[in-house]
Amino acid sequence: MQVNQEDRIAPKEKSVNTNTLAIVAVAVAAIVSGGAYYYFKVGEPEPLPVRVVDITPEEPLVAVVDIPEPVIEEIIEPEVIETEPQAQIEPIPTLSNSDGYVHQKTVEIADGMKIEPLLVEKDLVRHFVVFVDNLAQGELARKVSPLKAPDRVFTVSDITNKTYLNPDSYHRYDLYANFIANLNEQQLATTYKELTPLLGEAFEELGYGEMSFNQRMLEAIDIMLAAPVIEQPIELDGVSVNYQFVDPKLEALPNAQKLLVRMGPENAKKVKAALRKLKKYLAG
Repeated sequence: MQVNQEDRIAPKEKSVNTNTLAIVAVAVAAIVSGGAYYYFKVGEPEPLPVRVVDITPEEPLVAVVDIPEPVIEEIIEPEVIETEPQAQIEPIPTLSNSDGYVHQKTVEIADGMKIEPLLVEKDLVRHFVVFVDNLAQGELARKVSPLKAPDRVFTVSDITNKTYLNPDSYHRYDLYANFIANLNEQQLATTYKELTPLLGEAFEELGYGEMSFNQRMLEAIDIMLAAPVIEQPIELDGVSVNYQFVDPKLEALPNAQKLLVRMGPENAKKVKAALRKLKKYLAG
């Protein structure tokens, strides 16, 4: 391991190490011993005073010690916390360019049901808002329905000189009722929230001032929930498209509620159950 030059101990001037002192001591001893031997052999002159050489260094010795290794601090890397990437929020298009966006959202909440053929191709949001506004008034605005009309023909049954609504006609609305009934409550709430800005903008075009589309939606839901569920056969009067309910109470119903009656009891129950869920979300 290399030592930093700044960490080395710089020797002071005139200082010696232990090995040097040992060599000096041995040399002095040899000289003294050799001189004494020489004088003893040649004669016996008066012994000369022995000069004691002071080998004490002028400055205190510096002991050589182990140079400590420099302390290398462990570099602690900051802990990297992995975070899940946030889901990208899909930008909402303008109302005039929202058909593709709304169509996609509707297909997603359909969850595999073949709902695409029933969707209108243009102005989906505006159609839906105007349709709901009419429902809140008890009316059916068929020309602006966001869903196309059933392609099966309405039929009746003649029994003992009386005309009844044929129960087979109820199945004309099976796909619509099943679509509404099978919607996931959470997914429906999420999608409705995503579309709220577009729905609100389209509703403002109707000029209701301070009223929100949610309020209008709640009014429409209450109208539909008030429709009766008819289990027994429904007698009709009239010809072709001009059929009317013989029961005056049924005939007096708003057109929006008559739609649920024509769907049949089972489909009406499905639609009402879904509307109650939506109402709970909107009123919450």
